[in-house]
Amino acid sequence: MGNKLVEGLSAMTSSSLEVAPDILMLQFTIVNACIVGKPKTGDSEWVLVDTGLENSADFILQAVEKRFGKNSSPQAIILTHGHFDHVGSVIKLANLWDVPVYAHELEMPYITGKKDYPVGDPAVSSGMVAKMSPTFPHTSIDVGYRAVALPADGSVPGMTGWKWIHTPGHTEGHVCLFREKDHVLLAADAFTTVKQESLMSVLTQSEQISGPPAYLTIDWQAAEASVKHLRELQPSLVIPSHGQPMQGEELENHLDLLVRNFDEMAVPEQGRFVDRQ
Repeated sequence: MGNKLVEGLSAMTSSSLEVAPDILMLQFTIVNACIVGKPKTGDSEWVLVDTGLENSADFILQAVEKRFGKNSSPQAIILTHGHFDHVGSVIKLANLWDVPVYAHELEMPYITGKKDYPVGDPAVSSGMVAKMSPTFPHTSIDVGYRAVALPADGSVPGMTGWKWIHTPGHTEGHVCLFREKDHVLLAADAFTTVKQESLMSVLTQSEQISGPPAYLTIDWQAAEASVKHLRELQPSLVIPSHGQPMQGEELENHLDLLVRNFDEMAVPEQGRFVDRQ
């Protein structure tokens, strides 16, 4: 029931937003993905970061054709981590495009059929999304030989000028992507700009900076350290996987607030992975 509702909401309200000249954010209501690459620069000079839900592939393909032309394919697919709302269309798209799928080495077991994530924890919040979370897919997928670990030097294949940053907490091998020249940050699930546990907040996209989605976060100490590390990078523009982009002084103030009050703003009162001793 929960996953069908999530898929239905995504299908009804998919949209795109050009956040920068070379970044198109694909919005599937409950999650975002990104196409990174300047339009009209030629075939394969772009990358897809995350792939949304299982029913997101058609919209992604439509957005690609509109932006780059018919039959265009990326250099690669980059996964920030392996949760169901980020890898839903990856097998279909990777097979169609015949491209590698990159993720952190610690995420490899989750995208090659070797290890499952924990079941979503409804105890973290009274919000409807949190309550539905045990019904969300949590078993591993298998992209097979296409799965490749991100380069150890921090570079991101197909994304010149970007680097990947290991930001564990939400998952073991969660990564964010950062471009140093203009301090643009693809934050994935390291933190959000919407209260992801609440269905009403998700539907209205009510702006509220918070930590990672609590019902799937496994290590809150690591999650806090990751947010602090990202704040030290002084991002000028953040594109989260959940919520709307945030930039400038507003971003600076909100991130400072989250860093100072992470325990109160992000960590739930209770849950399987919460340690308040």
